[in-house]
Amino acid sequence: MSELLVTLLTPCYNSEDTIEHTLDSVENQTYKNIEYIIIDGGSTDHTLEIIDKHQDRLPQRFTLISEKDNGIYDAMNKGVRLAKGQLVGIVNSDDWYEKDTVEFAVTNYKGNSYEVIYGMQRNFLNGREKTIFIHHHDFLPEQMITHPTCFVTKETYDEFGVFDTKYRSAADYDMMLRFWESGKVVFTPVMEIMSNFRLGGMSSSQKGVREAAMIQYRRGYMTKKRYYFVTIKSHIYEWTHKR
Repeated sequence: MSELLVTLLTPCYNSEDTIEHTLDSVENQTYKNIEYIIIDGGSTDHTLEIIDKHQDRLPQRFTLISEKDNGIYDAMNKGVRLAKGQLVGIVNSDDWYEKDTVEFAVTNYKGNSYEVIYGMQRNFLNGREKTIFIHHHDFLPEQMITHPTCFVTKETYDEFGVFDTKYRSAADYDMMLRFWESGKVVFTPVMEIMSNFRLGGMSSSQKGVREAAMIQYRRGYMTKKRYYFVTIKSHIYEWTHKR
């Protein structure tokens, strides 16, 4: 298992305030057989300069693509298609891994063609640790697992597809449900912190809540009454917190 190649992907756009922490976390991994792909959406700030400054310390297998894209999920799909690793992890440009995250993924990988390894996630709000959590995959119809911690076999993407870009904030949830519903993908939980996540992005916003609810409703996991309740409650929450 020690020779397993792992691909890490970082989609980014104008991420000068946070990407250095992400790059540091990739450089300092205890597991070294890593391919690293950064998919930049054509940043106009200092993001590319920061990446260039780190290039000598990044994994030897390193690819940078900088071009206009159609959002974060389009960028992720580009990276997945380029990935050569048996396992693929995605660390966004405002998140970061623990130093042994990739090692945890490799050592817990059971060797299945179709497998998702995922772990515990630490959330930060305004620079302060807020929560550490994990949601078991048995409850995926009710709750998304910790996507920033996920390592997915390349064969899983090849067989069951990548992110559906019609979704703007919950394509990861749609995709994981697709994997889970197939009955062929093994989900392997790891009771270790594998990713650090900054709250405040679209996926943690009320738009994300509403889109996830829509996915649950369309797939038959949520009643129409419950869907309307969640949507209205979300709009009220968003409105009251903007005032």
